[in-house]
Amino acid sequence: MSAPRVLVAMSGGVDSAVAAALLHREGYDVFGVTMRLYTQADGAALRSRRTCCGVEDVADARAAAQRIGIPHYVLNLEREFERDVIAPFVAAYADGRTPNPCLACNERVKFATLLDRAHALGADLLATGHYARIERADDGAYALRAAADPDKDQSYVLYTLEQRALARTLFPLGALTKQETRRIAAELGLGVAAKPDSADICFVPGGDYRALLRDRGVTLTPGPIVARDGATLGTHTGAAAYTVGQRRGLGLATGAARYVTAIDARTNVITVGDVDALATRALYAAAPRWVAAPPAPGEPLRARIRYHGALVPAHVADVTADGFRVRFARPVRAVTPGQAVVLYRSEHPDGYGGTLGDTVVGGGTIDHALD
Repeated sequence: MSAPRVLVAMSGGVDSAVAAALLHREGYDVFGVTMRLYTQADGAALRSRRTCCGVEDVADARAAAQRIGIPHYVLNLEREFERDVIAPFVAAYADGRTPNPCLACNERVKFATLLDRAHALGADLLATGHYARIERADDGAYALRAAADPDKDQSYVLYTLEQRALARTLFPLGALTKQETRRIAAELGLGVAAKPDSADICFVPGGDYRALLRDRGVTLTPGPIVARDGATLGTHTGAAAYTVGQRRGLGLATGAARYVTAIDARTNVITVGDVDALATRALYAAAPRWVAAPPAPGEPLRARIRYHGALVPAHVADVTADGFRVRFARPVRAVTPGQAVVLYRSEHPDGYGGTLGDTVVGGGTIDHALD
């Protein structure tokens, strides 16, 4: 019987290179694919080596594949990336929301699109360098679990993976720490062993998303900054240039610290308040996605409202096909429309020092905070 054929998504970084090497060592029939997502070269990225899936990374992925001894191909997914990641990113900011482009890329490009291409290329499975774990229960259902390394856990940006995707996906690094991954890369002589992790938003040169918005036709029109009682405190440079929880760059007179608490793109008004005004005990999320099945109302869960944010005890209510409510056991800060709320079920209440959940239940896109 021939070994399963695995397409490994190789971004040009150390994680995906080691994922490919481990699977090759285990006897899988492995080939690497680097997705060409955008072609704009970034000179700063070339110098700092802090990039992801750009034109500068193809050579690193190809060299790693050659060193491992596996075939390597480049797949042009620029059209899909533009349609499914960049365009929604721009639209969200224009609507006063703060999107998570990495989550959109994982859901719509790296898994949905690449899984379909993997099948067309004759691959049985797709593997990536994400830090998360997939386990299969006795009843055949798949579970998405947090990585063994809480500092590198990426389960938050994978919550949209459902049973069909999990059944065809491998995460070889789920039980490793980042230090172990780099050690393995060095032992194998991979040139990316010491390559820094990618930083900022990969398709935004210099990290200034506002320039991208202007280039894509979003008009940044100045408007009022108001207090919660409606009093005008200053003028902002355009609602799309701000995010809930932001403190710096407001241009307000010195005094008590103020934070953005709400953005109304329709009226072009930014509302600010003190740090206490950022606290809330509940939210409503839209576009729900469940790994296996929705949680039961009132079931004890833990919720995370931003990547690597703290997990807070919570429960859900009013779960429908359109959305659900989350109520937290204690106030959370800066619930941000456009970000994801991800729910975890912990089988070990005191596991991971009481800070990290275990199994991903699912989640949704934060629509608004609730009283």
